[in-house]
Amino acid sequence: MSEEIINRVATSKLITLDLEDFYPSGARVLFDIKAWLFEGIILKEADFRAYINDHDWQQYDQKYVALTCSSDAIIPSWAYLLIATKLTGIAKKTVVGNLELLETAIFQELIANMDVSAFAGKPIILKGCSIKPIPQSAYTLLIEKLVPIVSNLMFGEACSTVPLYKFKK
Repeated sequence: MSEEIINRVATSKLITLDLEDFYPSGARVLFDIKAWLFEGIILKEADFRAYINDHDWQQYDQKYVALTCSSDAIIPSWAYLLIATKLTGIAKKTVVGNLELLETAIFQELIANMDVSAFAGKPIILKGCSIKPIPQSAYTLLIEKLVPIVSNLMFGEACSTVPLYKFKK
């Protein structure tokens, strides 16, 4: 006599929320201005403006762009702003910083606009493992939105979760 095995996770009211499902499509590009500096360390305004005017900005169409300088040069803030004026209306998003900061900025906007009302009063599992680069700060931002409305909040996989929050009656 064998008993039927019941998948209690599949029949539970738990909702798994995977940030990877919300990961926006579009290439991420690190734009290094080092090559536009004299000897890799000095920004000459006239030369810099010439590089900007001659550059093909359409190659960044619908891409996410992180502006950076990999040399130890001191870059005036207007230099990044000037580049941003060229990318506005072409790139999906532009930030000054590295690719991790870019992902953080993307997720800040995504989570700020996320409608979480469907999760009100429900037990939620934030899926922890992902292949795509989900920044840790994205989970923190999402928790700030979920804690006021959910009944339970856990992290991990349905078979092995870490409790984070439980609504106190």
